[in-house]
Amino acid sequence: MVNTTQIEAHSVGKMFGDFHALRDVSLDIKEGEFLSLLGPSGSGKTTFLTMLGGYQNLTSGKLLLEGQDMTNWSAKQRGFGMVFQGYALFPHLSVAENIAFPLKVKKWSKAQMADRVDQMIEMVGLSGHAHKKPKALSGGQQQRVALARALAYEPKVLLLDEPFSALDKNLRGQMQEELRRLHRDLGTTFVFVTHDQEEALALSTHVAIFNQGALQQIGTPTEVYEHPANRFTAEFLGDINIMSLDAEKGGVAGTKIDLPANAFAFDHIALRPEHMRLAGETDVNKLPVTVRDMVYLGSKSRLVLETKAGEELMFYIDNGPGLPPPDLGAGLQVAWDTGDSFAL
Repeated sequence: MVNTTQIEAHSVGKMFGDFHALRDVSLDIKEGEFLSLLGPSGSGKTTFLTMLGGYQNLTSGKLLLEGQDMTNWSAKQRGFGMVFQGYALFPHLSVAENIAFPLKVKKWSKAQMADRVDQMIEMVGLSGHAHKKPKALSGGQQQRVALARALAYEPKVLLLDEPFSALDKNLRGQMQEELRRLHRDLGTTFVFVTHDQEEALALSTHVAIFNQGALQQIGTPTEVYEHPANRFTAEFLGDINIMSLDAEKGGVAGTKIDLPANAFAFDHIALRPEHMRLAGETDVNKLPVTVRDMVYLGSKSRLVLETKAGEELMFYIDNGPGLPPPDLGAGLQVAWDTGDSFAL
């Protein structure tokens, strides 16, 4: 069970000249967890990862590993595994030789190396490919070699810098499943950088969300998605409808609704599209809207709705047998449960 703090970051900052790449980042990483660092390009997530690995120095703050200050330790002293975005395989070495390389550096015996390389090749599903050079492998196979090499010497922590960004959608999905299986089987702490929200939510035990060098929120995938700490997190993770709060009328868009707790301390309420439905007779929250646009997406259609206040909402309906989708300009009423909305 994940409960022991392995890595602590205390007020970590990084400057490049006058530019703040990271600002006062503090977080704990538990032993055996899968932590994804998620954010848009330039948000500071990769900078934080490289400082964890010892590849960049901190400008401020400190890093602890199992209670010891590792702020000034080299990458070699930390001993973390690293999987780079571009794989970084040695082109002149075979699969087996690439995997064995860190074991040679650590002076394992030939017998130990041979056993471990065979074990890693089997674990990542590359049996029969040990003799091949990287150029003879597909992108997914090369990524498996990079994972096997990084895990071969059993590092305490594995750092991964957007390792699947160059893969096509189907192969990316396969590698995500492979990485989830490896994490489950090995119990190694994974710290994973991505800008893909679905990838982070699917793989992680915890997600740390970065923007403009600052940590916005850290929590389980459910926590950050269902209970975002601020508007950036709410809008960055998936689709979100945000409506201005009409304090005088006790609702939104001139319509009285049942508001979430403490809503009047805020300016807006937010609601995920999947929590909305077409209103029925027994629904309490009923909001009149007009259909302004519709996009066919196969199993679903995405509607763009407009409230009486002129705010746009996103709404999905299932395609298939039943009622046809509404016409553009049609009036509808949408509904939701009060507990599914939250104040921002």
